[in-house]
Amino acid sequence: MKNLVTLIGHLGNDVKVTAFTGGSKKAAVSMATTSSYKNAKGEYVKETQWHNLIAWGNLAESMGKYLAKGTQVSVDGSIMYRTYKDANGVERYITEIKVDNFIKLEKSQNAKEQKNLEGAPLDFN
Repeated sequence: MKNLVTLIGHLGNDVKVTAFTGGSKKAAVSMATTSSYKNAKGEYVKETQWHNLIAWGNLAESMGKYLAKGTQVSVDGSIMYRTYKDANGVERYITEIKVDNFIKLEKSQNAKEQKNLEGAPLDFN
């Protein structure tokens, strides 16, 4: 069996890249996916789900460089579950998508970012 997920959505914030001692890098960002369906009354209802995305290494750098808040992106990866204790010692549960690759689906409206992307490939893996 394989743990594989593909999501297409819009980023809810700018990618935060953290550099660790030893040189490894981690990217973190939230992504919204929206689906719609017809309810029992025949009305269309939109539902938005938020996903926590993480990436490591060169992929983390690429995400930080090429993606920004609001960008539509497709990601492939795997679902990860973990627990941690918050500042008050309460155990918290978190679900994350560990990104293996991404494709930027639209150009950003941010002119600075568009300038940086001239000639850049859109498929990162």
